Amino acid sequence: MKKKIFSILIPFVCIALYAQTSVNTFVQSPTMKRANISFLVKEVETGRVVIQHRADKVAVPASTAKLVTTATALEILGPDYTFQTKLEYDGAIKNGVLNGNIYIIGSGDPTLGSSHMGDSLFLKKWVEAVKNLGITKINGNILPDPSIFSKEGIAPKWSWEDMGNYYAAGAYGLSIYDNTYKIYFKSGAPGTTPEIIKVEPQIPGLVFELYLKAAANNEDSAYIYGAPFSNTRMIYGTIPAHRNLFVIKGDIPDPTQYTATVFADKLKENGIEVLQSATTLPINNNHIPIYTEVSPPLKEIIKNINYKSNNHYAEHVLRAISLSSNNQGSIVNSVQNIKKFWKSKGINNSGLILYDGCGLSASNAISASFFVDLLIYEKTKSNYSKEFLESLPVAGQSGTIKSLLKGTRLEGKVQAKSGSIYGVQCFAGYITKNNKQYAFAILVNNYSGTRKTVVKQIENLLLSVDN
Repeated sequence: MKKKIFSILIPFVCIALYAQTSVNTFVQSPTMKRANISFLVKEVETGRVVIQHRADKVAVPASTAKLVTTATALEILGPDYTFQTKLEYDGAIKNGVLNGNIYIIGSGDPTLGSSHMGDSLFLKKWVEAVKNLGITKINGNILPDPSIFSKEGIAPKWSWEDMGNYYAAGAYGLSIYDNTYKIYFKSGAPGTTPEIIKVEPQIPGLVFELYLKAAANNEDSAYIYGAPFSNTRMIYGTIPAHRNLFVIKGDIPDPTQYTATVFADKLKENGIEVLQSATTLPINNNHIPIYTEVSPPLKEIIKNINYKSNNHYAEHVLRAISLSSNNQGSIVNSVQNIKKFWKSKGINNSGLILYDGCGLSASNAISASFFVDLLIYEKTKSNYSKEFLESLPVAGQSGTIKSLLKGTRLEGKVQAKSGSIYGVQCFAGYITKNNKQYAFAILVNNYSGTRKTVVKQIENLLLSVDN
């Protein structure tokens, strides 16, 4: 009997030794020697630890933090949750004249006028709704109400280098067009200052200070700097020389007021006179409904977040998480709700430090253990496992991991979220291999060498799982 047991154990011992050798090779490589690494793989069905390295230690997660945001939003809000932006009015309508105001009551919808999803003709429908009331003149204002979210649109621990750029656009109770504008440049010889051809959409009062130069290389290293609600934007860095058209993107400084402005302009274009517009006044709560703009369901929004690594959507969804227990969405309230939720599910939240919902902050810190426990919960216990899994791209095939593991035996067998900022490379998700499923997370901070080398080493480590 002892011989039989020994013979059964030999394959498992060999697998364990091989896996540990792979981990040792990974962490002791020149690229990883000074890096902060947290790594864990568990078998989903049994919870068996396959391989690990400092799994309980926290590391900067970059965009893998979006897994926490999207999973928690699904659990608390549900996959069919929608954002509902409302048009309302006060006062009275007489002979086609509204003696009162029209209100745009924000819901925190990130898809309003978005290039990714939602109704691109929403302004036309808003105008038609006003026309259907017989209104031809408004003796009042178009008043935006973004109070569903706190005014803190920018996460306090985002860096100055990021603020002002499209990927760090603020999240507000009333947002529009991904809170993004485009600047079109014409560049000349290296060392010269490019010329701004146009800005789309036009933002009233927006001023640019150009410190931008044309360069002989073919790289876009232009950065837009600017604080929220400030109409002054400074542009540094370089764009390629001798281009007739080159585009960079920035964030709309005050999307709430801009939404009111573009709606008022659209009303005027359609023959409806507006006395004033985009003026913030005390909100009158005695409103009459005009129209409700409904977003796509949350399950579609989170799929875009995880497939495209959409920071803008993630930040709005983060704030919405706290609306289930607070009257106003905020980062602080939502993070408290997130930690409380996962603790209630028996998951140790000491390995979870969040300052935003998208992972842009370098102050975020999450352990591989927390990620893997969350992933196992979503797979085995969640009522919304299907929706969560469908939000994850497939290695070698889709999303931000389209090139990961391409041409290997794990192509098409890994669903995961990637994450990368300067000096950080992370992946977290699921591996299907040998008729088993594994949850994994690998977070690498402060590596040496190139990102391409790091990703290749991570691929080799994933290929060694239960080999």
